[in-house]
Amino acid sequence: MSEARIGRLLAASLHQAIGDVMPLRLDFYEVWLRSDGLRDGSIGLAPMTAVLGFLRTEDNYNRVVTLAGRLAAEWTLASISPLRRRVIGLLPRWLRARVALRIGAGIVRDVFSASRVSTRVRRKTAELDVRESLFCAVRELRPLPLCGFYVSVATATLGAFGIPARGRVERCRAVNGPTCIIAVDLSGAGAASESAMAA
Repeated sequence: MSEARIGRLLAASLHQAIGDVMPLRLDFYEVWLRSDGLRDGSIGLAPMTAVLGFLRTEDNYNRVVTLAGRLAAEWTLASISPLRRRVIGLLPRWLRARVALRIGAGIVRDVFSASRVSTRVRRKTAELDVRESLFCAVRELRPLPLCGFYVSVATATLGAFGIPARGRVERCRAVNGPTCIIAVDLSGAGAASESAMAA
C-alpha cells in the first residue's frame, strides 16, 4: 500500500496563510514547505506533519488553519467552470447545500488522500464527518479541537453558493473521538461573517 499523499492545495494554502498571518515565521516554515515542492506537489507526509506539529505550538494556529481552509475552498471554487457554477446556483437551496458540501468533502480528500469524509444535510443543519484527519493526528489528546480547516472549508463552499453558514467542531479526533465531526448551521442566523469571508 502506498503512502498517503499530501495534496498540493494543502501545502499552498498553508504557505499563503502562514505568510498572511505570521509573515515573520514564514522562513522557518519554508524549510518544509519548499517552493519546488509547492510547484510539483512533492511535499510528503513527514514534512507536512512537522509543519502542523510546529503550527500547533503557535498562538495563531486557529487563524492560520482557518485562513488556509478558506483559501483552499476559494481556489478550488475558482477552478470550477462558470457553466457548472451557474447550474449549481440554479438548484434548489437544499440541493445546492448538498452539492456545496460534496465539493467541500472533495477538498478534504484532495488535501490528504487517507482522509475519508461523509456528509449529511438536513433542513437547517449539515454535518461533515472526517476520518483520518491530518490536522488532528496527535500522540496525546489536546484540550481544544484542531479542525478549524474543515469548518472553514465547509462554510466557505456553502457561502460561495449563496448559503450563509456557521460551523463548529462538534467532535475532534485530537480531543475526544475517533473522527472529527463538523456541525454546520444552515439557517443563516449569525452567519454573516462566514458568508462575507466566502464572497
